[in-house]
Amino acid sequence: MATQISRDQVFFSFSPALKEIARIRQGEEVIMETHDCFEGQIQTTNDLLDTLDWDHVNPATGPLYIEGTQPGDVLRIDLLDVSVGEQSSMVTLPGEGALGDVIKDMETSILKVEDGQVVFKNKVRVPLRPMIGVIGIAPASGEVPNGTPGAHGGNMDCTLVTTGNSIYFTVGVEGAMFGAGDMHAAMGDGEIVICGAETPGVVRFKAEVVDLKGLPTPFIETDDLVAVVYSAPTIDEAASQATHLMAKFLTDFVKIPLNDAGMLMSLVGELKFCQIVDPLKTVRFEFPKAVLAEYGFQLN
Repeated sequence: MATQISRDQVFFSFSPALKEIARIRQGEEVIMETHDCFEGQIQTTNDLLDTLDWDHVNPATGPLYIEGTQPGDVLRIDLLDVSVGEQSSMVTLPGEGALGDVIKDMETSILKVEDGQVVFKNKVRVPLRPMIGVIGIAPASGEVPNGTPGAHGGNMDCTLVTTGNSIYFTVGVEGAMFGAGDMHAAMGDGEIVICGAETPGVVRFKAEVVDLKGLPTPFIETDDLVAVVYSAPTIDEAASQATHLMAKFLTDFVKIPLNDAGMLMSLVGELKFCQIVDPLKTVRFEFPKAVLAEYGFQLN
């Protein structure tokens, strides 16, 4: 029987001072409800961003204390299922996002899910691609608003954070203090106007400490690839650090000589944006697991 966590209790900053709303065991299934990034404040096209209570933006359900986790441990979160609601919202806001310098009008659009597709203004249908925008654990020190990504996770807005994939974090405090929210029914890499199809949802997951100390986290594993995620004040810095950390993973864990690692990264690696609109920008470097297998390496 899975543990059920409602969306009734949320927090707005990742911090060592967080108090858990529940304790979960390693390896047990947990079903956790989440709000959308506006905590349900936007329901119609008349609900504009200038009407929001900004103290209730980017809520994360939690935090959950994960038993048996200690600072320095590497924690793997297996995303068994990520599902979203039947309605999403999107917004524009002058001065915000990658096009904020040219967008002049505030607007809200409501999108419905029909037949496994997200419908945009009754014209465009895109495949339903549920993903989690905010996911992470408490940092060892300091307080990080949920809207800001970092080494602890947070608002990374990475499209790989979805059903069937695993995300790894380095634990900062006892119990890890895990939380998630800000789901999207669909979103393109970059999150250009500060949003995807924002929606409430439900995530079914399990968490477990793994013997991978030193792994460059946040780190994501899918069926086909691994990815290092890095957030920094500029896109250039985020891209450089994600690249260097993938090289470190390949040399330290897979034992590929540095020159070979670099050539393989040029040959089959992919440097991609997650989001370019938050206080810190987030980039990931992807590398195929098929190449890791050629070197006899697997994560678990």
